[in-house]
Amino acid sequence: MKKINWKNVYLWVMFIFLYAPIFYLIFYAFNSGETMNRFEGFSWVHFQELFADTRLLIILLETFILAFLSALIATMIGTFGAISIYRYQKRRTRLALLSLNNILIVSPDVIIGASFLILFTLLGSWIHSLSLGFASVLLSHIAFSIPIVVLMVLPKLQEMQDSLMMAAYDLGANHWQVLTNVVLPYLTPGIIAGYFMAFTYSLDDFAVTFFVTGNGFTTLSVEIYSRARRGVSLEINALSALVFLFSLVLVIGYYFISRDNSANHRRQGKQVRKEVLH
Repeated sequence: MKKINWKNVYLWVMFIFLYAPIFYLIFYAFNSGETMNRFEGFSWVHFQELFADTRLLIILLETFILAFLSALIATMIGTFGAISIYRYQKRRTRLALLSLNNILIVSPDVIIGASFLILFTLLGSWIHSLSLGFASVLLSHIAFSIPIVVLMVLPKLQEMQDSLMMAAYDLGANHWQVLTNVVLPYLTPGIIAGYFMAFTYSLDDFAVTFFVTGNGFTTLSVEIYSRARRGVSLEINALSALVFLFSLVLVIGYYFISRDNSANHRRQGKQVRKEVLH
């Protein structure tokens, strides 16, 4: 009798548990009816309604622009923040900075959102041009995305051998050349992972955004929440299907980019070692 591999059984059960609600949602996006109580037939009507809803499409575009900008800025700040933390010689100082970095990750989103609301309200009383809207949401998303990027980049720094940088210095490179030609290329997989994580967190954030949005600006998660209170429309199912498809494309793209970068990193490492030996 063949022995049951309980690890595989557990993984399949977990995947089914996680993905079943998503596929159930997508399945009813093609329902010709108006509810998810019964599948009445295959139809594209809800996708047609989605593309006819100009307001929702604008919100979707603004949400992706927000996620793109916040992830890009957070990745740049978080990458150099991770390098700064790594360069601290004192272990206590490094641990203290890491602890401060992790506070934003483990803190409840409600607390973070309320804190940013108080901050922007206070700043708005001093600077009248500053009000709740796109800028406040962007700054909030950058703030809570930076610690994520730091945690993605820092392990790659710890893996990097100091001999690579020393070899570059021995070959006559200055600090800027070492940073751009050795350190950043080595950290590229971690930087890409940090960017995608920051992009994902920004894309689906609700709690923080709910507190700091205003002046007619809203994101997809907040808009879906407000519409769900009036009753769930299958137009949202159609939108969820498209967003899930886009997320799937991002994951596949990230896989191929990471694989290519890992191969390039191995080739660059071998080349530096050969130059040092010669």
